[in-house]
Amino acid sequence: MSEPSPDDQLAGLRALLTTATQHLLGSTIAVTDAQWAAPSRLPGWSRAHVASHVARQADGFTRLVSGARSGVPQAMYASPEARAAEIDDGAGRTGLELQTDLDASAGRLAEAFDSLDRVDPAARSTEGTPTGWSAAVHLRGGLVVPARLLPLGRLFEVEIHHVDLGVGHEMDRIEPEVAEWLIEWVAFRARARDEFPRVELHTDSGFTTTVGQVGPGLVVHGPAPALVGWLTNRVEPDAVPGTRGLRLPSL
Repeated sequence: MSEPSPDDQLAGLRALLTTATQHLLGSTIAVTDAQWAAPSRLPGWSRAHVASHVARQADGFTRLVSGARSGVPQAMYASPEARAAEIDDGAGRTGLELQTDLDASAGRLAEAFDSLDRVDPAARSTEGTPTGWSAAVHLRGGLVVPARLLPLGRLFEVEIHHVDLGVGHEMDRIEPEVAEWLIEWVAFRARARDEFPRVELHTDSGFTTTVGQVGPGLVVHGPAPALVGWLTNRVEPDAVPGTRGLRLPSL
């Protein structure tokens, strides 16, 4: 069987993102105001902080998509301080307001992604750079990626922070196909990190990739969801054979 084309991969990722977003919204619809105000699994953040972050991250990606479409780059956030203030301010809202924000921001991003499908692949900006899905966008922290990777980056945010909310979605409930894509995202981001150790990962399905570049390297086997949990410090190293107790740097 031939490998899927880049366009088919992109369509598949967007379908996985739609499913993950619907699952998140289904999990949070019944969360009470008191439960939103309670601590999440992220130190120092309530569930409302996590929801506010997920919504603002969607808006940040929407700005990146707008820049990719027009050829005029946009930043995800005005500044680190503005990002933090928006998350803190948003965390004080009611459950209904948080739910509405999660839904509406995800919808805006989906519409923005749709708009890139309508950009001529041959189109160029006034500077002669690619636009649409081929445009280069700058993530928070300075990493530069093609716009076609944004659905994968968003899938990572939705799945990981769904777990962080502590509302019933656990790491081992992430579908293996999705988890393998999340591993790919971690591997991509880790390439720009000099301190990230080299780890060769093997999932139960036969999927293999290497994360990081530093040191002699570890070879780690396990279910893809468990490997994602370890890579993101959401599963203890001792729970994944072969990690030798190694706790990885935060991405």
